[in-house]
Amino acid sequence: MKKRQLRWMKLDNSAKLYPATKRRDWSNIFRLSITLDGMIDPWLLQEALNKTVRRFPSIAVRVRAGVFWYYLEEIERAPRVKQDHSYPLTHMPFDDIQRCAFRVLYYKNRIAVEFFHAIADGNSGLIFLKTLTAKYLELSRSIKIPCEQGVFDVAEQPREEELRDDFLRYAGKNPLKQSEATAYQLKGTPLPNGFRDLIIAELDVKEVLDVAHEYKATLTELLVTVMIQSFLSVQAERVPPKKRRPVKVLVPNNLRRIFPSETLRNFVLYVSPGIDPKLGDLTFEQMLSDVHHQMALELTPYRIAARIRSNVGFEQMWVLKLLPLFLKNIGMKIVYNMNGEKKTCITMSNLGAVKMPQEMAAHVQRVGFTLGTQHTSPNNCAILSFGDKLYIELIRSIQEPVLEQRFITNLRDMGLHIKLSSNYGYGGVQ
Repeated sequence: MKKRQLRWMKLDNSAKLYPATKRRDWSNIFRLSITLDGMIDPWLLQEALNKTVRRFPSIAVRVRAGVFWYYLEEIERAPRVKQDHSYPLTHMPFDDIQRCAFRVLYYKNRIAVEFFHAIADGNSGLIFLKTLTAKYLELSRSIKIPCEQGVFDVAEQPREEELRDDFLRYAGKNPLKQSEATAYQLKGTPLPNGFRDLIIAELDVKEVLDVAHEYKATLTELLVTVMIQSFLSVQAERVPPKKRRPVKVLVPNNLRRIFPSETLRNFVLYVSPGIDPKLGDLTFEQMLSDVHHQMALELTPYRIAARIRSNVGFEQMWVLKLLPLFLKNIGMKIVYNMNGEKKTCITMSNLGAVKMPQEMAAHVQRVGFTLGTQHTSPNNCAILSFGDKLYIELIRSIQEPVLEQRFITNLRDMGLHIKLSSNYGYGGVQ
C-alpha cells in the first residue's frame, strides 16, 4: 500500500510567537472539555479520535523546526488517549509538542483536549472537540448526530479554506503601530510543583445579561470592567499612588465574526481595554463606558486590518527572512519579554454561547474552557456559556486568591447568584 503523503504548513502569523517564547517549565496551551451523562469508554474514545484526526490536518500536527521558521507537519496516526491529570494544563514539554501538539484526556464522564496554541484558537479547538465528542456518542450510544453547529463530518475531505492563514488574506495596505504603557502586574507566592489552582464560577446567563443590559453593555464588556475594577482595588491597597500603573485586560476577539473566514487555524486579534488610575476615582459606570468605547474603536474592520498589516509586515521583512531560526527565537523572546506580558494584567477570553445539535446536547452536562497562566502573569480567565449557564474559569499560579475573591465579591455585589467549585471541590472561594 502506498504511504499517504503528509501535509506540512507554515505557522500562521499569530502562531509564530508561541514556539519562540516557550520555556522549559512553560508552554502556551489551553483546554476545552465536554462532560457527558455517562462514564467514558477509553477504547471507544480512541476509536472516535482515530476517525476524527484525518478531518483536521491543521490541528492533528506536530511542530517541527526548519532552518528559518518552525512549521506544522501532519501526524501519521492519532495519539493515544490518556486518563486525565490531577489538575488541568500540566506542562506540555516541547519534545511532546514536536511529536503531537495536542492531547486527548478522559476522566469519569469528561472528555478534554489540550492544545498548543500555535495549532488552533479556542474557536477552532471547540469545533475539533465537538466533532470528536459527536463521533464518540455515535459509537457509544448508537445515535446519529447531524453535522451542523460546529460538528464536522469526519468522512468529508478537509477544505482548503480551513487550512488557510487568513491573517495574510485580510491584512490592510497600511500598518497601524501602537505604543502601550506597562500595566500593573499582580505578584504572589508561586504554587509548588507547577500546580495551577482553578476556581469555576457558575452563573445564570439571563441574570448576567440583564445586568449588562441595565448598563447598556455587552456581557463581555461588563465582565472585563468588573475585572478592571478588581485589579484597581487590589493595586490601590498594595501600591503607593505615585507608583500605580494602568490596569488593562487582554481580550481575544474571533475575527471570523468580522471577516468571512472558514479557517480552522488561529484567527484571533487582541484588544486591551483598560483604565489608568491617574484619571482619578472613576465610578463603575464611567469605567464601563470607557471600556465600551475603547473596544468599539479597536474592533472596527479597518483598524483590525491595519493592525494585521503591522504584524504581517514584520515577518515579511527580508532581513528577518534571512535570519536562521535560532537567531529569530532569541529576537522574538527578547521582544516578548520586553512587551508581551507586561502590557496587560490578565487575559479574559470569552468563547460565547456554545451551540451544538440537539441530539448531542441532550447528552452533554457542561462545557469547559480553561486558559493556562502566562510565564510571568499569574492569573488568567476563560468564559463561555452553555444552555442557561455561564461559566467563568479563573486560574492562577500563585497561592493567594486575592484577585478571585475581589472579582467574585464585585459580581455578588451586583446581585448575581454564583455557585463556586475548584480543584478542591465546592467552596474554593470563601
